[in-house]
Amino acid sequence: MQVAIALFPRNTALDAVGPYEVLQRIPSIDVVWVGHQRGEVRSDNGMLGLICDATFEEITEPDVLVFPGGIGTRTLIHDDEVLDWVRRVHRQTRFTTSVCTGSLVLAAAGLLDGLTAATHWRATELLESLGAIYTPQRVVEHLPQRLITAAGVSSGIDMALRLVELLVDREAAQAAQLMIEYDPQPPFDSGAPAKASEVVRSRADEYYRQRS
Repeated sequence: MQVAIALFPRNTALDAVGPYEVLQRIPSIDVVWVGHQRGEVRSDNGMLGLICDATFEEITEPDVLVFPGGIGTRTLIHDDEVLDWVRRVHRQTRFTTSVCTGSLVLAAAGLLDGLTAATHWRATELLESLGAIYTPQRVVEHLPQRLITAAGVSSGIDMALRLVELLVDREAAQAAQLMIEYDPQPPFDSGAPAKASEVVRSRADEYYRQRS
């Protein structure tokens, strides 16, 4: 079973690596990193490089597509090559999925028209301008349409565990969860806008502005 994870300049690394760490634990799943060209692409802050193993032209029939997010998606929503590829592979995927602002690309490709979808909380207006309906759920499923979207960054792990359940079975997903020892017990409870104080939200916005 082939899972294609898209890579592009200025991706958010955990959006891609989180699902990878879950999916690659399953022996029947082969993960391939796909992008415009083979070779290294740098993350959104430029500090981390990930390697594309194949080009979009080379990967034509993946069983699953995972499209991560990052500030680079703001360019991809206008990239006809990427959007055409997403539409083409979606015709035969078992599931087409996104993490964080990867849902912007799915929406720009027309896959989320009129559907609820998740994305990073700072991209809600842009997502809705592309035809989707934002919802603050961590993972949003439209199984008849074979679409799953996840909210910001770390939620890709949750999405990937659910994906393993759908592709294999519940015990396989639980085994993957155990293998990565995913047992979240964060020291703070400010991981969603509704939970964070105004001071914390302001600090987050300040950090985003400094990095953009």
